[in-house]
Amino acid sequence: MSHVSRRHFIRLAGASLLLAKSPYLLAFDGKQPRKKLGIALLGLGNYSTNLLAPALQHTEHCELRGIITGTPSKIPQWQRKHGIKDSNVYTYSTMDDIANNEDIDVIYIVTPTGTHKDFALKAANTGKHVWCEKPMAMDSDECQAIIDTCNKNGVQLSIGYRMQHEPNTRTFHQYLETKPYGKLKAVSSFAGYSGQGRSPDNWRMQKHMGGGALYDMGVYAINGARFLTGKEPLSVTSHHPPQRFPSKFTEVDETTLFTMDFGNGLIADCGTSVVQGFNHFKADCENGWYQLKPMQSYSGVTGTTSDGKVLAPIKGMQQTLQMDNDALAILLNREPLVTGSEGLADIKIVNAIFDAAKTGKTVTI
Repeated sequence: MSHVSRRHFIRLAGASLLLAKSPYLLAFDGKQPRKKLGIALLGLGNYSTNLLAPALQHTEHCELRGIITGTPSKIPQWQRKHGIKDSNVYTYSTMDDIANNEDIDVIYIVTPTGTHKDFALKAANTGKHVWCEKPMAMDSDECQAIIDTCNKNGVQLSIGYRMQHEPNTRTFHQYLETKPYGKLKAVSSFAGYSGQGRSPDNWRMQKHMGGGALYDMGVYAINGARFLTGKEPLSVTSHHPPQRFPSKFTEVDETTLFTMDFGNGLIADCGTSVVQGFNHFKADCENGWYQLKPMQSYSGVTGTTSDGKVLAPIKGMQQTLQMDNDALAILLNREPLVTGSEGLADIKIVNAIFDAAKTGKTVTI
């Protein structure tokens, strides 16, 4: 992302809630593919239940057809609510059989981060396309293994960064080319929510599962800064402030504050937390500023500028737009908006931030 070409901007600029204006569809003179892709959700927790499944009720280019779960007791309710056929129901131990199911085109991995690599490899080896929730995996080696396995099987890989599909976010991304407020001088990017931790057996409190603030929420701050500057950080610094709940957060970080140095004097001041609420991106420029506040809320993202512009939240679900765009990428044989290399880049930075916090030194990316 350090070099943002005009062609890249043209390809990305058209994403909006109205899919008829998608950059993919423009290339086909507004003619939309007739086929809908069949999606199988792998992992039936809160995000699948309350966000992805409802969003799939409104998609134009894909639909919910299957489920893969490690909790068989959830199956009857999902079948009743979503009309899923017995032949499209799998457990984690039987998911290899999905290779022979023509109803299913995509497996969407919606499980804890520490499980993403193993599930993504199994999904790719079935020959189905792979959508993987962010963060992509635990480290660079795991991310690369996912990329390599998808490439080996000839399936498309997309990472679930819904904000890169969100129209107001994309509008500010276009400012990198149009520069309505002049050159970027500094940015800040913060993503977190207030809380007091969870029970010790919750995966978000377990290091090996990808719990803690930086994996869970920090990738929003990292990816937002990268996407909205069009640059890659050269180095990072980081620290963990004094804990509010040290008896609970024994394995994972509750708050991490960090900076990303993009070179040429451009610094991103960033932070993430699961005990302190903040949710914004701001770009300070030579002739003004623009910001997203909130930056990554499910209920909507609002943009404002120093000269009084207001970019209201979209109507509808961000996940609907994300999944339709990803489906179109498959149907039209185009590169998805958020590739595996995007997920890998963020995880490299996550790992560098942890190293910087541990050593107290600047870590080069």
